[in-house]
Formats: sequence, structure tokens, C-alpha cells
Amino acid sequence: MSTSSTLNPRRATSEEVAKTIKRGGANWKPIAFQALLLILLSVSLLILIVLLADILVSAWPTFRDRGLSFITDGLSLNPETAGVWTAIVGSVIIAVVVAVLAFPVGIGAAIYLEEYAPNNSITRFVDTTVRNLAGVPSIVYGLLGLALFVPLVNIIGFGGATSGKNVVAAGITMAALVLPIVIITSAEAIRAVPNAIREAGYGVGATKWEVVKNHVMPVALPGVLTGTVLTLARAFGETAPLLVIGVATGFFAPAGDASFYDTLTGPYTALPVVVFSWTRQTQAEFAETLAPAAIVVLLVVLFILNGLAIWMRNRSDRKW
Repeated sequence: MSTSSTLNPRRATSEEVAKTIKRGGANWKPIAFQALLLILLSVSLLILIVLLADILVSAWPTFRDRGLSFITDGLSLNPETAGVWTAIVGSVIIAVVVAVLAFPVGIGAAIYLEEYAPNNSITRFVDTTVRNLAGVPSIVYGLLGLALFVPLVNIIGFGGATSGKNVVAAGITMAALVLPIVIITSAEAIRAVPNAIREAGYGVGATKWEVVKNHVMPVALPGVLTGTVLTLARAFGETAPLLVIGVATGFFAPAGDASFYDTLTGPYTALPVVVFSWTRQTQAEFAETLAPAAIVVLLVVLFILNGLAIWMRNRSDRKW
């Protein structure tokens, strides 16, 4: 009974493990898996760099010859004077409508589902439905907008000459598109708040509303802001729903004395749609130089929105 395992079982176990590792050799499977992931990441980055370089090289002649006038000029059939200002205005109005409609409703729904709704079959069904809606193709929302929102806009008095196929209907459709994503991202941010924070609020006599307003939401704010800004970037770059609900894909010149109401109810376009339209033009200048330049403008806007999301997240982040 004087064996090492009896006298010192911990030491014997360590020696056995060491012998087993030495006998089995190096475990190459995790190393090979990490190497495969690194190779796939490198290939993806290389493809992205090549695409961006090709777009920048194609867009450079337009920015070199015209400068900022390409951004400030409106649509035109002449490639030498065609610009993206009209499309930028349309995209900005759509983004504003999305922010006004989708963000309050989505964040409010997330607060209710996470803080107030009981954990029963109905709540779980609603949560599952929202997550399924987030995966629906965007063109389906375009069909929804054409069947529901376009007639609704026309009925309430914003139809104008376009019979409801205007920027208001486009904004409502995009709001419906991103609403499930806003709910999911906001709910995940609220769910990540430690329960100890809620318990501390209740411990000092705070009500449910006070705990949510003063304790839960300030902690969840970085995640909520990041999710909402990123969903706004997605709405800014969508094309398919706008094509379905009647966005202008050709040249149109808004009247110089058009009122704000005329802008909302008249023909409109958006930056992604202009890129799509210019790539289909018969004149080579549109597809070879102007479309890449418009893509660069769109990418810059998306990078700004993503940078804004990172800045807002870091500024509102709290250390515990």
C-alpha cells in the first residue's frame, strides 16, 4: 500500500495526464481549425479589398473632374451633369420617416416584452413571430407596402399626383422592414442588463416604471442605440422594396419652387435605386464611372452611420 497513487493521488493523477499527453502528441485539430478560419477570413478580406479598389478606381475620374458638384447636382440624362443630390434627399427623408415610426414603436415593444409581459405562451408566440419576420426577404415587405401602405397613404391625403407611391409610403414600408430588427436588438440589450440592478432599485422602494426608466434603460442604452443606428443603415441601403412600390428609376426633375408637401407626395428616388438605374443605362459613362461614384457616396454614408453607432455606444457605455 505504498504506491504513489495511494500516498499522493493528486501527484499521480498529474503524472498520468502528462504521460497521456506526451504519448498522444500535439492535438493538431484545434490548430488546423483555427488555421482554416484564418484562411477563410483572409480570403473574404481580400475579395472585399479587391471590390473596393475596383469601385474606387472606376469612381476616381468622376470625383477628379467634377468634385463635389457630383454630390450637389440633381438627376440628368446627360452624364456630364448628372448628380446624386435628388437621390440623397429622397434617402434622407425615408430615413427620417423610419426613425420617427420604427424606433419608438420598436423600443417600446422591446421594453414591454422584456419588462412587463408575462412569460406565457402568447408572449413566446409573439417573440417567435418577431424573429421570423426579421428573416423575411425585403421584397416581401415591398409587396406589403404596395398592397397596404400605398393605398393608406393615398386615403389619408398624401397621395398627390403619384396616388400614394411616394416617399411617405416608402418610409412606412422601410419602417415595417426594420421594425422586427429594432425589437430584437433592443430586447437583447435590455435582457443583458444584470438582474442585480433591478433588485437594487426595488430594494430602495422604486416602482416598476422608475426601475425601467432610471436603472434598466440607461444601462441598455448603448446596445439599443447601436442596434437602431445599424438598422437605419440597412433601411438606407435597401433597394428591392422601393422598386416594388413605385420609386422612380429614370430621370425626373423636381420643380424648383416645389413645396415640402409636393416633395413628400411627388416622384422620388433613393441612392441605391440610382445605382441600380445607372448600371442599366445604355450610355457607358453611367455604368462605368457614375454608378461607381454613387456607390462610393453610399458607402461613405453607411460608414458614417456605423461610426456614429460606435461613437454613441462608447459615449453612453457605463462601467460597473
